[in-house]
Amino acid sequence: MAVSSSDPLDDALRPPPDETSSERDVRVAREEEASRISQAIDASIKAEKQARKKQRIVRLLLLGQSESGKSTTLRQFQRLYTPTAFREERILWRAVIQLNIVRSIRIILDTIAAPPRRASDSDVDSDDDLVPHHAHARSRSHPSSLDALRTRLQPLRHIEALLIAKLVPPNEDEATHLVSPHQQFRNQEIFVRPGAAWKGALARARIGHHNQNSVGSGEEAIQSGPGRPTSAGTTGLETQDEPQKVLHQCRRDMVLLWNDDVVREILVRKKVRLEELPGFFLNDLERVTSLRYMPTDGAPSSSRSLLTPNPPPDDVLKARLKTVGVSEYKFEMEVTAGRDSGTEWRIVDVGGSRSQRPTWAPFFDDVDAIIFLAPISGFDQVLAEDKSINRLEDSVLLWKAVCSNKLLANVDLVLFLNKCDILDKKLRAGVKLSRYVKSYGDRGNDLDTVTKYLRGKFSAIHREYSPNPRKFYAFLTSVTDTATTAGIIASVRDMVIRQHLKQSKLL
Repeated sequence: MAVSSSDPLDDALRPPPDETSSERDVRVAREEEASRISQAIDASIKAEKQARKKQRIVRLLLLGQSESGKSTTLRQFQRLYTPTAFREERILWRAVIQLNIVRSIRIILDTIAAPPRRASDSDVDSDDDLVPHHAHARSRSHPSSLDALRTRLQPLRHIEALLIAKLVPPNEDEATHLVSPHQQFRNQEIFVRPGAAWKGALARARIGHHNQNSVGSGEEAIQSGPGRPTSAGTTGLETQDEPQKVLHQCRRDMVLLWNDDVVREILVRKKVRLEELPGFFLNDLERVTSLRYMPTDGAPSSSRSLLTPNPPPDDVLKARLKTVGVSEYKFEMEVTAGRDSGTEWRIVDVGGSRSQRPTWAPFFDDVDAIIFLAPISGFDQVLAEDKSINRLEDSVLLWKAVCSNKLLANVDLVLFLNKCDILDKKLRAGVKLSRYVKSYGDRGNDLDTVTKYLRGKFSAIHREYSPNPRKFYAFLTSVTDTATTAGIIASVRDMVIRQHLKQSKLL
């Protein structure tokens, strides 16, 4: 038997030997159609590749320790370059601000109820020299007026549970567990996953009319699961939700508590600095607890001149909502952004706590620039997750690790020495940097001298540990400050786009 020496594939594709003329016509027509479809697919793939090359996609990564200002910086980008969507989401932040207020009051109540702390319990050197001598004697006993205030503010615990139910999706119950009585107040915080999930859950929340009369009882909350009350509240401005009503009813007592001299002295002695925490609204209680309160975004209203000496508040930027995990935000600059309106931005927001930092590395690939936020006001504070580590020291070590990472050798690093407003207030209050940073020596304890020193330290690390020489970009920031941060972000935007075009050989 003869063995065929032809290609098996060629044999399979060869027309049948007994093919009729009509069958041949059908076969040829099918082959021509298949060839046309194949060519169309190839042309589409080629056109898509060319369009992708022409489209400017800027990838930006936000890094820094927890509470360094990453999420606020992201909101600043959104406010500046997608203003329409940002303004439409303002009402969704009302529940976050409500929870921030409740949490601040809880911190005060827990602090004044806690037994006096022994000297050995202190995290850092004592600041007793900053407290009036008579404060110690007065703060040993709690006046009956404070006990009465505590009783009248009990409804806030019920409201806290309702707000958690509004903000946290039902499948994330692990985030809703309230702190146990023996835990410190610093841990009294919930978290959500980054992205739109919590906003979607909040937008769907509606008040239960049958629960209207249970305000203040704290006992009749309707349950949708074990220990989890149903969501309450609406997203509309015209409808007053239950948390806002209770905050409005308790506003006088909250103001009295916050402005009480004995309370302030206890907070100072126990080093509870609420003004330095994100989500601080106690100085705006009358405004933010009004029944028709709408969170502001820092943008001037039509009835307000741009030249007004006192700029509008920026509640959305000040609001605090802890996020865990990693999420990529994509948006295209709107027409109001001018010549960059066609640029797609992809900003990756990552969790900053020590346990989440191992998740950063996969996002180092194909990134155009990194904004690293170092909260330099925390020179006298320790990490919430590790009381043995100073916050400023942690930022310095983290900056060193980022600078020396070989995966980022060709990536531009932009340093935000953040929270300069809090730093300035702290230095003016007499807290000395030299007590916590021994190498600072006897230099002046003012903002200009301190920031110049710290900028030099971060610059030296950048210069010494970068695998390749690169330019040092550093800004002194207070990212909750809308006016100054807008200019800084515009500069960063231009720098990033310029470098992106240069790397793409389009400039």
